[in-house]
Parts: sequence; structure tokens; C-alpha cells
Amino acid sequence: MNNKFTALAGTIFALFMLVGCATNKKDYDYTAFEESKPTSILVLLPTNHSNEINASYGVLSQVTLPLAEAGYYVFPVNLTNEVFKQNGFTIADDIHSVTLTKLQQIFNPDAVLYLKIINYGTNYQIIQSDTRVTLEAKLVDVQTSKVIWTGTASASSTENQQSSNSLISTLLSAAITQISDTVRDHSVTISGLAAARLFTPHPIKYNGILYGPYANTTKLDQ
Repeated sequence: MNNKFTALAGTIFALFMLVGCATNKKDYDYTAFEESKPTSILVLLPTNHSNEINASYGVLSQVTLPLAEAGYYVFPVNLTNEVFKQNGFTIADDIHSVTLTKLQQIFNPDAVLYLKIINYGTNYQIIQSDTRVTLEAKLVDVQTSKVIWTGTASASSTENQQSSNSLISTLLSAAITQISDTVRDHSVTISGLAAARLFTPHPIKYNGILYGPYANTTKLDQ
């Protein structure tokens, strides 16, 4: 009896350890980020690797809010984009090629955010349609030219059709359902969710950025 119980307990423990090893995410190294301590961020027009022509501007319109709520000063994206246009830069790839020295002379930011759009738009299927946005980000320190943070995030309109006990998933699904009823361009809506996941400070779950100097201390205490 004791031997059987011991064997069973050993099996359960081994399975528990196996599941734990499979589900634990490797901790992100924030050393460079903490050394840089950026306070202001310049967001460049995202490069577009999707088939949607308006993807870059759709995503650009959604990134300021989560970054500002995380505690950073974000240069107004419409204003900065207009500055690039006046200087002959209208294509995202060309804007990304501008040197950090030049960006510092014009805007003087602490860090520059480079965004890449992997997916953007709606895939129409027989039973349902899926509006999906996938973003990749790279934050670079202007003074040192070092990459201080990278991240990736996705969001999909079909998430509300997947059963989940996660509170975060439930809230996101509710937001998708509510907003999609009133907004015509669903891709912009989903971009907002992807940007929130990408930039909201949550190092353990999403490897998001760290809180900035202007973060709401009330939220930090909750």
C-alpha cells in the first residue's frame, strides 16, 4: 500500500515538474532598459509587411495611449509624421533609415521606437472571419544606439469565440465584441488591443516595457 502510494506520488510530482517546465516563460532581461531609463519616446511610422495599404497609419494611431499610460512622454505621432513629410520622408522604410544622430537633432528623444507590422487585416473564411494584427517592436536608446527592449504581440477578433477561464482573456473578448459593433475598421480596433498587450507593463506575462517616470502611482499600488 505504502509502496503504491509512494509510486503514485512520485508520478504526480514528475508530471507537475514537467508541466511547470513547459509553461514557465524565461524571464526577460531588462538590464539595458533599466540602465537607459528613457523618459521620452519617438514613435516612427511602422513598416508594413502585410497586404493592407493603410496598416501603418492604423497601427500608428493606436500606440500613443498605452505608451503614455505606461508613464512615458510620447511625441505626438501626427506632428512627427508631418515633420518627416515636410522633409521628403513618406515611406516607413525610409523613415527607419534616418540616423539616430539626425533624429536627436530634430526631436531630441531619449529613445526611438521602431515598429514592424507582420499581420494586419481580415481573413474571410467560410464560417467566420478573423481580423488579426501582429506587431514587433524595438526600442533603441538614442545616446548609446543600444537596443534596450524588444517585444511582439498579437490580437484577433476570434478570441471572443474561444472558451477560456482567464480573466484577462474574458475582458479582452468583451472589449472586442463591444467595440467591433460600433467601429467600421475592425483592424484599427484590433491594433489597439495588440498595442496594449505589447506596451502595457507586465514583464511576467507579456514581456512588456517597464513603467516610465510619469506612471500613475495610484495604479502601481493597486
